[in-house]
Amino acid sequence: MTAVAHAALANSTEALLKAADTDLMYIVTRPRQVMVRGKGSYLWDAEGKRYLDFIQGWAVNTLGHSPVVLARALTRQAKELVNGSPALLNQPMIELATLLTRHSGLERVFFANSGAEANEGALKLARKYGAKHLNGAYEVITAHNGFHGRTLAMMAASGKTAWEPLFEPKVSGFTKVPFNDLEAIRKAITPKTCAVMLEPVQGEAGVYVAEDAYLKGVRKICDERGILLILDEIQTGIARTGTLFGFQHYGVQPDIMTLGKGLGGGFPVSALLARERVSVFEAGDQGGTFCGQPLAMAAALAVVGEVLHKDLPRKVMSRGTALRRQLKSLGKKFGFTDVRGRGLLQAVDLPADKSAEIVAESFKEGLLINGPRPATLRFMPALTVSTAEIKEMVEILDRVLTRVL
Repeated sequence: MTAVAHAALANSTEALLKAADTDLMYIVTRPRQVMVRGKGSYLWDAEGKRYLDFIQGWAVNTLGHSPVVLARALTRQAKELVNGSPALLNQPMIELATLLTRHSGLERVFFANSGAEANEGALKLARKYGAKHLNGAYEVITAHNGFHGRTLAMMAASGKTAWEPLFEPKVSGFTKVPFNDLEAIRKAITPKTCAVMLEPVQGEAGVYVAEDAYLKGVRKICDERGILLILDEIQTGIARTGTLFGFQHYGVQPDIMTLGKGLGGGFPVSALLARERVSVFEAGDQGGTFCGQPLAMAAALAVVGEVLHKDLPRKVMSRGTALRRQLKSLGKKFGFTDVRGRGLLQAVDLPADKSAEIVAESFKEGLLINGPRPATLRFMPALTVSTAEIKEMVEILDRVLTRVL
C-alpha cells in the first residue's frame, strides 16, 4: 500500500472513530479498531491487522466469517424476494420449518429475529398453555446465573445479580433456583407453576454444563407435575456442543425449545419450536413484522444445510476435544482451577481475577477471546475452526498468560 493510501485510510478511520464517539449510543466500551473484513476464523481491521476470532459474535458465526455458502444464499434470495409479509407464506420459511422439525422431533415452529424475542415467545406460549390447561398457572422456574436475553421479561427471567436493581419494575412471575439442583426445582413448584426454563449449558455464566442426571430428572419432574420444560438453546443449538441440539446429549426432549445465534450464521434470525400439544397460540397471539422474512429464512437454511452436509456435529466433538486438551495443558502450566464445556463452547477458571486484563492483552496480540467473569475465560470459535488455528490460539494465549500471570 502506498504512503498516500495509508494516509487516506488513517484519516478515514479517524473520521469514523469521531463519528462513533458522537453518534453511537454508549452501551459498552469497545476497542478503537474498526473491523472491515472477515473470513473464516479471522477478522481484519481498517489498518490491515489480523485477529484470530475465538468469540465469533458470541457463538453466532457457525461457519466462520463470511462463508461462501451464506453469501450465495443471501445474494440468490435477495434477487428473488427480500421481504413479503408475516401474514403470507414463502418457500424458504416452509423449507426451514420442515428441516428443523424433522431433526428436532418438535412439530411446530415460529420464526423471530433474536434470541430474546424467541424466549419471549416461549414464555408467552407457556403462559397461554398454563391459562388453558393448568388452571391459570403462569410462573416459570429459572436458574441462578442463567441468561435468556435483554428484554424486560428476559432480564427478569435471567439469574444475573447485577441486573436485579435495573429497569424496575420488571416482569414478575419468575422463581429462581440453583442450577444442577433437582431438589430445589421440586421444592419451587407450586400450583402457579407452568414451566421450567433452563439452558443445557449456562454460557454467559461461564460455561456450566447441565449434568446428565439433572436434565433427565427435570424432564421427569415436569412430566410428573404436568408442567412444561423449556430449553433455551440460543447458544447451544446448531451443533455448538457436538450434537445438532444440546438436548440430544441427554436423551430427553423439551416441550419448547428456542434457537438463535448460530441459526443464521451471522444473519439475525431465531426460532421457537414446540410440541404439537403445546402449540396453543391463536391468531393474533404472536407475530412480528419481520418474522419469517425470506432473506433470514434463506440464510438459516444455508447454514443448517451446511452443518448437516458437512457433518459438523461430529467434527465439533473432535475439535472440541482438541481444544480442551490444549486448554488443560495450559492449565497445568498456569494453574487453571477448572477447564470445562462441551464441544466448541469451552471455558477455564483462572487462579486470579485477571480475565479482563488477559482479554485486553490478547486483543493486542491479535486474538479475540471473552471473559464472562473476573476469573473466567470463554472460547467460542467457528465450528469450522482447524486444529492449526486452535494451536495458534493456544500459542498466543500462552504468551499473554506468561506476561499477566
